[in-house]
Amino acid sequence: METPWDWITVFVFAGLATLLLQRSTEEQPRDELWQYLPAAGGCAVANYAGNEGYHLVAGALVVAVVAYIVIVLKVKLPRF
Repeated sequence: METPWDWITVFVFAGLATLLLQRSTEEQPRDELWQYLPAAGGCAVANYAGNEGYHLVAGALVVAVVAYIVIVLKVKLPRF
């Protein structure tokens, strides 16, 4: 955990893992396990890109991962 990209992607991934664990306890799961793979892979690629100095690419990937989580996995974001 040396760069900001490490922290950002770990936080996004931790939220994704928490969502998976929470939803896997439901009697009738809303989504399939494979639907979490693109978001998890996106976190890994964003972290790699950020650590290699491609900050715009990494930022775009993090935004895309969060958008995927909201749109495909249908997570409601808190309103401030």
